[in-house]
Amino acid sequence: MRLTRFTDVALRVLMRLAVAEDREPPTTREVAATMRVPYTHTAKVVARLQHLGLLDARRGRGGGLTLTQAGRSASIGSLVRELEGPEEVVECEGDTPCPLRSACQLRGALREAQDAFYATLDPITVTDLVTAPTGPLLLGIGNGPPPD
Repeated sequence: MRLTRFTDVALRVLMRLAVAEDREPPTTREVAATMRVPYTHTAKVVARLQHLGLLDARRGRGGGLTLTQAGRSASIGSLVRELEGPEEVVECEGDTPCPLRSACQLRGALREAQDAFYATLDPITVTDLVTAPTGPLLLGIGNGPPPD
């Protein structure tokens, strides 16, 4: 299973904010630069995470991004399910339906593998992802110009 770029960026944004709690809240532009992700993509991710209640975004002087309690304790499995959507690993019913779909054992095996993937991620929280050595590394990443 491969995560979309959107989900990857969302997880990295949450991790970055999880280690920034004792500092001045970073802006979306600063997080984009730190994570080396285009600002426009980061802004879309931030909007979605804010909609999900995982972070607060404030504009202007004294503004920035902060992780909510829900964001700190969010299950990575639940978050990935939410961001990736209900899609299966393979599409058997699409525009060109698979001729094996009525008797295929592969689809069930892949669904079990996908369920195991999520089950592995379910007990892990955003806070868990930023324990050493990751947290200190995230704090040490400098703010360069964001890619566009």
